[in-house]
Amino acid sequence: MPEPSTRPPLRGIGVSPGTAAGPVLRVGEVPTLPEPTTVTDPAAEADKAVGALATVVAELGRRADRARERTAADVLRAQAMMADDPVLADAVRDEVTAGWDAPHAVDAAFAGYRAVFEAAGGYLAERVADLDDLRDRAVAVCLDRPMPGVPSPGHPYVLVARDLAPADTVDLDPDQVVALVTEVGGPTSHTAILARALGLPAVVGCADITGVADGETVLVDGTTGLVETGLDPTTLAARTTTRTATAVTSSGPGRTADNHPVALLANVGSAREIPAADAAEGVGLFRTELLFLDRTREPGLDEQTATYREVFARMGGRRVVVRTLDAGADKPLPFLAQAAEPNPALGIRGLRVARRQPAVLRTQLDAIARAAADTGAEVWVMAPMVATRAEAAGFAEAVRAAGLPKAGVMIEVPAAALRAGALLEAVDFLSIGTNDLSQYAFAADRQCGDLAELLDPWQPALLRLISEAAAAGRAAGKPVGICGEAAADPLLAPVLAGLGVTSLSMSGPALPAVRAALARHTFAECERLAKLALDADDPRQARSLVETA
Repeated sequence: MPEPSTRPPLRGIGVSPGTAAGPVLRVGEVPTLPEPTTVTDPAAEADKAVGALATVVAELGRRADRARERTAADVLRAQAMMADDPVLADAVRDEVTAGWDAPHAVDAAFAGYRAVFEAAGGYLAERVADLDDLRDRAVAVCLDRPMPGVPSPGHPYVLVARDLAPADTVDLDPDQVVALVTEVGGPTSHTAILARALGLPAVVGCADITGVADGETVLVDGTTGLVETGLDPTTLAARTTTRTATAVTSSGPGRTADNHPVALLANVGSAREIPAADAAEGVGLFRTELLFLDRTREPGLDEQTATYREVFARMGGRRVVVRTLDAGADKPLPFLAQAAEPNPALGIRGLRVARRQPAVLRTQLDAIARAAADTGAEVWVMAPMVATRAEAAGFAEAVRAAGLPKAGVMIEVPAAALRAGALLEAVDFLSIGTNDLSQYAFAADRQCGDLAELLDPWQPALLRLISEAAAAGRAAGKPVGICGEAAADPLLAPVLAGLGVTSLSMSGPALPAVRAALARHTFAECERLAKLALDADDPRQARSLVETA
């Protein structure tokens, strides 16, 4: 166990509240093959290489045994079976006989399998990503390095990484990971979104975390953005909060103190994330792109219908707002075969994909319509990355042609916010995605930690754009909600209500605190707080004025 250090607290950006302590473990990186070495004992080298495969099989088996969902367990066991194939082991031994050392023999054997799978096409081609993962794990074992991906040691720990992409966290176990710390990132990064969804304390943009060794115990404060080391067990216990202890218990619809309604909805990516009926009034953002990630072929009509049906059936009559495929930029999809772009965030993403591949949108809308008809659910559909009235009108026409009653668009670019009234002439509702709206309003990449302060949802200019869209909604008599991470801030929620927003959609764990915050203010008080924030010079002042009002 590393000796505790006496370094001063490390500073980052707190993006998900709470405190937690545990030993540091890092995300394993994909190994880079070193230069080949001379093999002096081929038999021992072959045993080492085949033994690495056995280690991978055992690790995948352990993960499958701990998996919460049967589907996840089945996927892991199927992957383990691929690594346990005697033919693969023979191929690895043949490569050692040909002169390769263990890591290069493993790499060569998997390269042969990969070529066969790709040539076969269809289902086998879709398993290429599984082969690549197995190869990376086995090569890491050969090199005496941690396997790539999120560790699963069987005990609680603080997960540290340079940054976390969605694919890195598919098998993250919140019973083991007690907090997240990344070297880079900002308030709207994937790490921040994931942490709030899981209710985990998180600090991003903490560059000095690189100096903390694996195994060293740290205390992470997701409210202040501090990461402390060298604390004694008594201090750690006294300053650590649990998710249960800090949870606010409340239920029912969102209301201000004088009963002004502000619907509280959930952001979900699958049926298992849907909260109970007394926790959320519906789903304000169903992220459908999770079905498409890492696919080399587009999911067919039947598969999409079944996925959407499962979500709709669990809603019990509550509203579901479905976002159509949000691909491109930070969510590239292999099956779309999009050409490289100099600036993907400003390229073909969101609804713009339909310009080149309209059949993808048509299939998705047909699947949503079939699932809605099968379940009788109240389904609204919205498109991401809409900039003009013409785009909004074209999307609404496609939605209605599919037999769906409610069409909306997301407000993610300033042009759409400034022309919200014109967009509402074509669609039934608006949903403000504050994460991307911040990015485009301030010309600040969401993944650039050095610009994190520009992405603060308390930026008065961002609040002004939200106010413009909400005012257009009032004038048109149509709802305007927020589904970005700003909706999850209990202090900001009354401000957003005062700006005229009609609904707030967020990760499930954030709902109780936001509900309680709204209930402490009358609507007139919310409007006063909104004016204070709008008139502030910067986010710090806006937050301070609202806190002390």
